[in-house]
This record gives sequence, C-alpha cells and structure tokens, in this order.
Amino acid sequence: MKRILHLKSSLLGKESYSIKLGNAIVEKIQEKYPDNELEELNLVDFEIPHLSPTVLRTFFIPKDQLNEEEKEAISLSDRLVKQLFAADIIVIGAPLINFTIHTSLKAWIDHITRAGITFGYNADGPVGMVTGKKVYVAMSSGGIYSEGPGKANDFVAPYLSAFLGCLGMTDLTVYRAEGLKVPNVKDFAMAKALDSIKID
Repeated sequence: MKRILHLKSSLLGKESYSIKLGNAIVEKIQEKYPDNELEELNLVDFEIPHLSPTVLRTFFIPKDQLNEEEKEAISLSDRLVKQLFAADIIVIGAPLINFTIHTSLKAWIDHITRAGITFGYNADGPVGMVTGKKVYVAMSSGGIYSEGPGKANDFVAPYLSAFLGCLGMTDLTVYRAEGLKVPNVKDFAMAKALDSIKID
C-alpha cells in the first residue's frame, strides 16, 4: 500500500491553482496505485505556528529529559515528523507568493527539520535521513518562472529541491501551472499543467 501525504499551502481555497494541480497529481498517483491511503494537511487552515524559541530549545534536549511542558511544546513537531516518515509519496502544493513559498509551508519545514531525526552530520557535512520518498511539487504562479527573465526570481522550486534534498528527499518532480496572469498564456496555463503530469 502507498501512503500519500498531500500538503496544501494556498490562501485561495477552492479557487487555488496549486490545490487543483496537487489534487490532479494525487488522482494520477491513485490511478497508478489503487491500494493507497491519502492524508491531506492544509497548512493554512491548520494555522501551523511559526517556530518559537521555546519549541526550538526542546529540539536539543534528549527526549528522556523533557519535562511535561517541554513535551507539550514539541508534540506538534513530533507529529509532523512522524507523518512525514509514514508517507511513501508526498505532494506539496506551493504557490509562488512574492517570489517564494507561503509562510505556512516554511513553518512546516521548520518543524520537521530535526537534527538527529530528519538529518544528521558526517565528516562531509549534513546527511539526510528521510529517504525512500517520492516528492511532487504542485507549483502555481501568475508569471512565468521556469524560463526567461523570471527564472532568476523563482525561489520556490530551487529552494524546495535544495531543502528537501538536504533531508534525503532527492527524488523530486515539479509540475507548474504558470503564466496564470499573463495575456495569451493564462487561458491555456492550467490545461497545460494538467497535461504535463506523469507519475513515475
């Protein structure tokens, strides 16, 4: 059985292009793997908190030394990490907002970045510990950022590729619904994105 985790980080709800694209990717995955279990997490609706000094401090305390208050503080991070490790396939909805990801997705990233759990170090530097995952990114943008002058301002796909790769998730595919506000492009942008979906 394939366990699928679909993360959403759009402010637009049902009108969101990244959510529509992410849903289409999930549907294709489910067609390929009929025996599956889907878990969805809307990071915006969930209002995942930004990392606080209190929570960060608990990351560096041995588990058997945590007091009750510290256990409560770290409990969300622990749940998100457990959810991540349980997934075989991860679909991340990532609309480009002001050239980068939404803060809800960044907050999720901060909560799952745990030294000794999701990454470690050896003599050559960081080593990812979240391995064996397939990741699909459903990216949307009003402009075109995969090529041309906008490419230099895409801090979504390169960032997610670099960060997730650092945690061991190197098998990553980005699908883009782009040019959604560009004349002569926007009318076909979503259809083009949906047609591009191929599941390995």
